Amino acid sequence: MLSKPPPNDPVPMTDRPRDVETLPETAPPVLLTSHDVLRGQKSVAITHNGALYRLQTTRQGKLILTK
Repeated sequence: MLSKPPPNDPVPMTDRPRDVETLPETAPPVLLTSHDVLRGQKSVAITHNGALYRLQTTRQGKLILTK
């Protein structure tokens, strides 16, 4: 059964993947747009667990994350 999302929840329950419904209730994840992350650039570098990744946008408007 779906519960009503909090009023400030950016992603309605109907738009979430089915497996999210089975997770224990925690703080909602932070929702960022690609514009927020890329800040007008075509690519950005991201570090995660000591590894360097590159997030880039394609001419078709898709995102690619490479290590």
